[in-house]
Amino acid sequence: MPAPMLQLVWFKRDLRLDDHPALTEAARYGPVLPLFVVEPGYWAQRDISARHWQFCLDSLADLQQQLGTMGIPLLLRKGELTNVLAEIKTFYGQFVLWSHEETGNDWTFGRDRKVAAWCREQGIHWQERPQNGVVRRLGNRDHWADHWERRMQPSTLPVPDLQPPSDGPTSVPLSDLAPENMYPVQQQPGGRRAGLRCLDSFLTNRGRDYRFAMSSPNTAYAACSRLSPHLCWGTLSVREVYQAAHQALEQAEHTAWQRSLRSFISRLYWHCHFMQKLEDRPSLEWAPIHPLFDELDRAPNSERLERWASGLTGWPFVDACMRALNARGWINFRMRAMLTSVASYHLWLPWQDSGQVLARAFIDYEPGIHWSQIQMQSGTTGINAIRVYNPLKQGLDLDPDGLFMRRWLPELAEVPLSALHEPRLLRQARYPAPMVDLNMAARSAKDKVAAIHHHPRFDELSRAVYQQLGSRKRSRRASGRRTNRRTTSATPHNPQLSLWD
Repeated sequence: MPAPMLQLVWFKRDLRLDDHPALTEAARYGPVLPLFVVEPGYWAQRDISARHWQFCLDSLADLQQQLGTMGIPLLLRKGELTNVLAEIKTFYGQFVLWSHEETGNDWTFGRDRKVAAWCREQGIHWQERPQNGVVRRLGNRDHWADHWERRMQPSTLPVPDLQPPSDGPTSVPLSDLAPENMYPVQQQPGGRRAGLRCLDSFLTNRGRDYRFAMSSPNTAYAACSRLSPHLCWGTLSVREVYQAAHQALEQAEHTAWQRSLRSFISRLYWHCHFMQKLEDRPSLEWAPIHPLFDELDRAPNSERLERWASGLTGWPFVDACMRALNARGWINFRMRAMLTSVASYHLWLPWQDSGQVLARAFIDYEPGIHWSQIQMQSGTTGINAIRVYNPLKQGLDLDPDGLFMRRWLPELAEVPLSALHEPRLLRQARYPAPMVDLNMAARSAKDKVAAIHHHPRFDELSRAVYQQLGSRKRSRRASGRRTNRRTTSATPHNPQLSLWD
């Protein structure tokens, strides 16, 4: 009787063993070889940075250790994916390739097409499995909420029993895997164990004031879940976080705590909702969702972009937020929206340019969420309200005592509070004057966007956008043993709520 065929499980952005559909199914058919490949082409992309590599490296070390306790090797390689697959085929002969369905940036989309072509040529069967609520080849968005609910309801999958291959090629050490120009970064640690600690602390303590504390950068670092990079790199699954949050909701005794948990659960829904947009329209990474916004005259301006990216705009609250983001790799959603708004409206920069800066800065860069939100906050979707954030008002509302600004702008630590909130009063040689007149720039931007809205075909094209990408009301049908969970879920009403918190 021939030996069972090798089951090669290609880990991409799913760096865990628990609740891993592709791994669980592969384990049923034969010996399993887990594989992770550092692809130089991916790590050279303009939206990728050392922040992402550091979190990925932490997560790989954790995954390798967990597999090691089971006697299973993690095959690590560096190079083009099809070349690595060819090497494995030479060593083992035919195998079955398993992975999750990835909704990544344009580079990963093109890479997957090359892998699919190689598999067809070589007679390799490639099995992809969903790992979240994104539905591939979705025909109609009307019932997407039902698909999402059905994905979230089944019990999570335990770590499967894995049979190792009898032998195998030598793995590249983790220390030799770093892509070019990727240096160590101090930031939130990656790995499943860190993710589970983060989830537990949020659901048992930190998230108690989530609903009310998420907006201010003074309180958001502690009150927000900080789970987004773990969902991004798959050290936790959306389903296990969803179910853990529901369990915490059922046990919560205080109304305020319940409301915070409902707000958090709604964001798990929106997490997949925005990723679905990129799945359905990959071009939204570089082309405006509403085609008429191609006519806006936003032009690259390297000086403005660099000053904005470095926290030197002359608006203290904007600069404090950008410097905090550059130092930590994370800031709360409302501040992300403000930073994008300032770049797109007041500085009139192309959203593609500012979006890449932020993608590199965000430790939790998830392409589907990121580019959908960048376009929303830049006013190019045609189906969302235009929001031009006033950074002076944001500072007064969210940092009235100037604590956050003084922390991140040491050159302004001693200036009067009134001057912090009114940059024209600042007289600091070490701090720049505002780049543009805030009110005049906002007025000019609004006029240009309004002109697009008055185009005779605007409404027609907006309806087409909504039909393909717009949200639909979530299902409230009760079924099975999770009836209470479904009926207590919060329906999100505002798609500009935090997808990054």
